Amino acid sequence: MSDSSPLPPVRLHSEAELARAALSTPLLSRAARLARWAGPDTRVDAGGGLAEEQLPAAAELLGLDGDDAAAYASEAWRVAVDAGLVEIVDEEAGTVAAGEELAVLTGGSPHDVLSVWLAALETVVADAGVPDLDGLVDAMDEGGEVDFSSLDWDPEAEAEFLDGVLGNLYLLTVSEDGAGEGTVPLPALAASMIVPGDMGEPTNDVLEQVSDAMMRLDDQFRMLEPIGLVEYQPVDEALMADADEEPSAPVDDTDVSRYGMVRLTPLGVYGLRARLLEAGFEAPSVGELADKGADVLLDGTARFGQSAAQAETEQWLARRDPLDAAHELLAAARGADTGAPLRRLRCQQALSLVGPQAEPALRDVLGDPELGGLARVWLSERGASGVPAPSQELVFWLTIDTVAAQLQAEGNSEELQALVEGLAEQHSGFFAAAWRVEHPATADVLEAMGRLHPDKKVAKEARKAAFKARSQHGG
Repeated sequence: MSDSSPLPPVRLHSEAELARAALSTPLLSRAARLARWAGPDTRVDAGGGLAEEQLPAAAELLGLDGDDAAAYASEAWRVAVDAGLVEIVDEEAGTVAAGEELAVLTGGSPHDVLSVWLAALETVVADAGVPDLDGLVDAMDEGGEVDFSSLDWDPEAEAEFLDGVLGNLYLLTVSEDGAGEGTVPLPALAASMIVPGDMGEPTNDVLEQVSDAMMRLDDQFRMLEPIGLVEYQPVDEALMADADEEPSAPVDDTDVSRYGMVRLTPLGVYGLRARLLEAGFEAPSVGELADKGADVLLDGTARFGQSAAQAETEQWLARRDPLDAAHELLAAARGADTGAPLRRLRCQQALSLVGPQAEPALRDVLGDPELGGLARVWLSERGASGVPAPSQELVFWLTIDTVAAQLQAEGNSEELQALVEGLAEQHSGFFAAAWRVEHPATADVLEAMGRLHPDKKVAKEARKAAFKARSQHGG
């Protein structure tokens, strides 16, 4: 995943909701309970882990039993230390005290609570990339150092793999319209990391790599679920049984959910976005532009899907007087740069959300060569009186501007192709007149029309018109 282009915008839950979710996650709540339980008699080992003889008492406090009780208690303690809920007072004596962050969980702001949760998340993500402890013990040499080569495990590569998986999960979860919901099959997530984008039918070797990745991810998502990052349906144990064993119940081989299903929680979306921002990615969220100027709003929502752009614009408008907002939007929509057509399209969409109080601002720009067309559209749609008819020159200019905006927003989409076909059909002399339009994007638009129109004769007319337009402007 490249950090050079922005990710789709996401709609985040409020920090108050997210903080409540963070406090209720099994792992952070366990860590907090251990931090409050720790006292003068609590001892830790050289690595800061809870002393082995105290693990049974910690597990009992947390209501844990079974073979893994001590391991779960140890994990919760490690999270408490790393998140600042517990502080090591004396490393040699192994004594501890309550950390500064413990009070944050009860008396801090939602943002402060989430900062503690993010620190806990980093610990869990780091742990998820570590192989099983038995393998680590076997790989220890006499000096206590781990021989990574014998483990067939590269810590840096494993961390990069898991970061890539989580980044792809974010991309697969966060739609272009910012909903931030949806369940992803584990095979699809594993394949997104293994199968090359240009590969048709995966080879047996690639399929085996995907299968191995699924098993790694199954273990890792089981670890990531208690911190609240994901909701996870594990791989069906029957799939991992020996081929010679008879299944205990009938099996539906077409049920993809048997291979594992993972969904980012709202808290998980928040957490992964925070990690992506920290890593240098541009990961916008809906509502970030509400206090910015109209120029920032129009440029920012140019990259948003329709629904996310509307949600962002509604928040922006809610903070402003309708007439003032309309004046500001129209002023920001002017320009002859390559991004101007899409700004004007976003401006037109924003103005569609403004009430009749904005009418004076639209009437003020009726004579503006760049804004007069969209002003007439807005006024006419609301049945306003005294709206002057547009000149043919203005109609053609607005047409070029609209197609240029759609090209920027959607590229060669089916909707744009339908628009191009409709224009050529409705105006028999369209290309004969269009090449004369004084718009910076005229030649580019006509070239696109020649590329998109299915009729070879019409496409040829469009390309000829594009050539004339470039010649007229010395291009």
